[in-house]
Amino acid sequence: MNSAEVTELFERYGVLHTGHFKLSSGRHSDTYLQCARILEHPRVAASLGEAIAHRYPGGADVVVSPALGGILIGNAVAYAIGCRFLFAERVAGAMTLRRGQQLRPGERVLVVEDVITTGGSAAEVIELCEGAGATVVGATVGAKVVGAKVVGVGALVDRTDAPPPFHLEALLRVHARTWEEDVCPLCARGEPLHTPGSRGLSTPASEKAPSP
Repeated sequence: MNSAEVTELFERYGVLHTGHFKLSSGRHSDTYLQCARILEHPRVAASLGEAIAHRYPGGADVVVSPALGGILIGNAVAYAIGCRFLFAERVAGAMTLRRGQQLRPGERVLVVEDVITTGGSAAEVIELCEGAGATVVGATVGAKVVGAKVVGVGALVDRTDAPPPFHLEALLRVHARTWEEDVCPLCARGEPLHTPGSRGLSTPASEKAPSP
């Protein structure tokens, strides 16, 4: 699946929105991607998961995604690879594996997200996997080389402003402007702010995504 095909699917299912948004990272943006709209459709999600899996032909022993946004696409990637799937939750500000989920030492991990904006959540999951003794191949977090085996990070969308500190394979690159709140020009113009992200945020009725 190439970027044009992914773009067509996003347009068909009402994923891409423009306006004034507060992202889950806390930054403000003129663009928001509501990937949940396309992941509502299991067969489409499965095809997207397969496309991400193809970016890592060496496979993995387990896919790990941060909750909540990465769960559906992460599960689809794990299905395509034929491996286990785990998800990390934020507890007291830190990514944690709960509900009896465990990584085994030496397992090869692929971290999967829906949208990479700053790379912060994915980097936290990588560190969690390292702490459990799993391996993240070919990635670096800061100046630290990630020990022998997370194979990398896969995502539906890369909308980073700068290269993240890990190897990233995304199906689509979206160039979207983002700002810290105190320098946001949309705030300065008084444009209404909408907070549709996944960290305790809700979408105002006037901003709900259109039907496909």
